[in-house]
Amino acid sequence: MGSKKIVVIGGSAAGAKAAAKARRLDEFAEITLIQKAPDLSMASCGYPYYVGGVFNDRNQLLCTPAGIVRDPAFFDKAKAIKALVETEVVAIDRQEKQVVCRELKTGNELILSYDKLIISTGAKANRPPIPGIDLDGITNLLTMADTDYLRRICDQKKIHQAVVIGGGLIGVETCEALQLSGIKVTVVEALDQVLTFLDGELAHLVENHMQAKGAQVFTSNGVKEFLGRDGKLAGVRLADDTVIDCELAVMAIGVRPNSGLAIAAGLEIGKFGGIAVDQYMQTSDPDIYAAGDCVEISSRISGEPTFAPMGDLANLEGRVAGENAILGNSVSFPGTYHTGICKIFNFAAGSTGISEKAAKRMGLTEFETAVNASPDKPGFMGANLLVSKMLVSTKDQRLLGYQCVGPGDVSKQIATAAMAILGKLTVEDLVNADLPYAPPFSLAIDHFITSAHIIQNKLKGRMTGISTTAVWEKMQRGEQPFFLDGRSPAEFEEMHLGIGEHLIPLGALRSRLGELPDDKNAEIICFCKISLRGYEAETILRAHGYTNVKVMEGGIMAWPYPRKK
Repeated sequence: MGSKKIVVIGGSAAGAKAAAKARRLDEFAEITLIQKAPDLSMASCGYPYYVGGVFNDRNQLLCTPAGIVRDPAFFDKAKAIKALVETEVVAIDRQEKQVVCRELKTGNELILSYDKLIISTGAKANRPPIPGIDLDGITNLLTMADTDYLRRICDQKKIHQAVVIGGGLIGVETCEALQLSGIKVTVVEALDQVLTFLDGELAHLVENHMQAKGAQVFTSNGVKEFLGRDGKLAGVRLADDTVIDCELAVMAIGVRPNSGLAIAAGLEIGKFGGIAVDQYMQTSDPDIYAAGDCVEISSRISGEPTFAPMGDLANLEGRVAGENAILGNSVSFPGTYHTGICKIFNFAAGSTGISEKAAKRMGLTEFETAVNASPDKPGFMGANLLVSKMLVSTKDQRLLGYQCVGPGDVSKQIATAAMAILGKLTVEDLVNADLPYAPPFSLAIDHFITSAHIIQNKLKGRMTGISTTAVWEKMQRGEQPFFLDGRSPAEFEEMHLGIGEHLIPLGALRSRLGELPDDKNAEIICFCKISLRGYEAETILRAHGYTNVKVMEGGIMAWPYPRKK
């Protein structure tokens, strides 16, 4: 038998990784990589940073860690892989085990036979039929061509106002990229918050940060139509009839699997429109594998299929597909916890596992949450704030989800949580976790461990928490609990909420109990800057017979609503 023929359709993350892995495992396989675009192996998650001028060498999006551009010559010389660019696969013939290709420049047709085929055709941007969507000045940020277009706009400095439609990962990253170039940006999100992987109270902190950096954010509002002048974009009319003048609009309302080839070939398709694969990344045809944004994978939380178009997962899936195409089904890809992170100006926002919102959507009822606002390291080492939310099962105390935002080291927190979820760790495991500590990097009790301490106190009945959202909703209903601010007068003068709170410094609380409601069953909500003193106030009040005391979790630093100063 001659050498094995491997054909890979799609030369971005998953396809390039699959081809490279296949080559490392079989020096003599005949491997062909087919790419419709002119570029190969693009670092697509880097597009917003090139647009925003964080770096200026376009080739860095296409380079190896050693700085060599991954072009067809590189694939040929370094990997003995034949890479055909600007070549489109127009059909897959499963009976004959062939792919039919067309060279885009010449129109020539090419037929390649395969023993094993790997499909990694990526995703397509969602572009709903909004009136005016074909006007000049409306784009996406999905391809290198989109990236080049936006970078050109930023460099020319001729456009002054832009609208980004969609407040997801790409939307907020695009917002920052355009804003860095001096363009005034408005973000429009149809849902009631940006970054839907976060719960509302954390998402609102991100929105506040975006507004503080000069971006406008409209939530619970969609686009009704694009307004044009002489074929060029001139404005956007929102669902509530607000008109925003702009010369540029970036559609960032998500992507869908680019599975047309697979559908035409009769492969099984999942409920999200992605190619259905098993744990080996094998499709319904045993000779065809698929990986990357065109597939549906399994959620490691629900066990259900899910669509997770993320660059890191695409690489991991491609690696598995490449190995199994060569060696048979010997390695598997177990699915995703939906771990993600993004940068928004001086903030980062990340999550892993499930949010409270997702837990409720899944019908889960046996869980507890805790919000923690605290620094990432000591003040004398230049501390930055982190606000996080932990979610655990009350059945077995396993960590189910974690999210974190702020200017501090969010990435470390999310990485720790992702591994804790993977390891099925419980609150009891987390409260004494042995994490690295030195003042330049962490507090003596790391922020993540503090979150576990808070949730342990709640589970043991030592603390009754209330979220900032629940407090705000009480106020909107006209309820007026007794708000106890346990900080010092100087701190109060510098910053306070202005919600009718009573300032009683923690150190004076025991001697000033007479200022509290006479009814010991009256609702008292304690807080401070981060609510550590709020928790201590609760323990004091409980000891003195007050029965309805709660701690506003995260304190003032987690309060996303209007405040006095």
